[in-house]
Amino acid sequence: MPSGLVALLDDVSVIARAAAASLDDVGAAAAKAGSKAAGVVIDDAAVTPSYVTEFTPDRELPVIARIAKGSLFNKLVILLPAALALSAFLPSAITPLLMMGGLFLCFEGAEKVLEKLGGEKHGETLEDKPTDIASFENERVSGAIRTDLILSAEIMAIALAEVAGEGLVQQAIILAVVGIAITVMVYGAVGLIVKMDDIGLHLSEKSSALARSVGHFLLRAMPVLLVLLATVGTAAMLWVGGGIILHGAEVLGLHGPAELAHAAQHAVEHATGPLGGVLGWLTYAVLSAVVGLVLGAIVAVVVHVIGKARGKH
Repeated sequence: MPSGLVALLDDVSVIARAAAASLDDVGAAAAKAGSKAAGVVIDDAAVTPSYVTEFTPDRELPVIARIAKGSLFNKLVILLPAALALSAFLPSAITPLLMMGGLFLCFEGAEKVLEKLGGEKHGETLEDKPTDIASFENERVSGAIRTDLILSAEIMAIALAEVAGEGLVQQAIILAVVGIAITVMVYGAVGLIVKMDDIGLHLSEKSSALARSVGHFLLRAMPVLLVLLATVGTAAMLWVGGGIILHGAEVLGLHGPAELAHAAQHAVEHATGPLGGVLGWLTYAVLSAVVGLVLGAIVAVVVHVIGKARGKH
């Protein structure tokens, strides 16, 4: 074989090995970045079903698909370029912007709590028998996508922090991989959750006694699960929003509130032995939620007072 061809094949082999190693590096970095954002991913999965559960069964999966598409748009078209641009040119703006998003989550969560406590309801539900179902669906999907934008921003910010030392192209690829993987995982799980009753009904009609037992269990469990998810979803808005505010304030130089919350977390961890990790995290989450509830309630009152002053209810 001519020596020039041998050299060319050697070069191709080297390039192929380098590309494979690069893909391995991207995969490892994406897995690491995604794992760091796991807490927010769980919150996202808990929040989303509350936007879907009032729809008729035939609209549940189409609504989830619309929200998932909006989530991908949020991550890949809005947040990924914005994150890379801010990281490169204005990194100091990232924390204030995240705090604004966190405050919006606090507002949404606090509004839901106030409604549960007997406050004035804001926004239609199917109980109100809306005359324009398509408009109702569009409004609900838009609300879910707005909330997803904040949660996705937190996910992308966490992922970006993990790959800050990589080159710009690698950062973009890793963030895109993380964004797509998390969206598929979250909305796939949400789809399974909201269709659990249909799966249960299907199994309950089978001839197998085991299948019928599983089907009946799913049918009984579904209403409880939906109530639990609605509660966890509201709490997630508050603890994620409050946590973003606490962390952001600490980054900006206001250390006191975050230090108090972390001190309480560490105290519980040391006092509870083997359960310290879980109970310590729960302590910080509860304190974050309290901060979120207080700030969100203040924003909700201000927003509604201004709305009424302008003649909007």
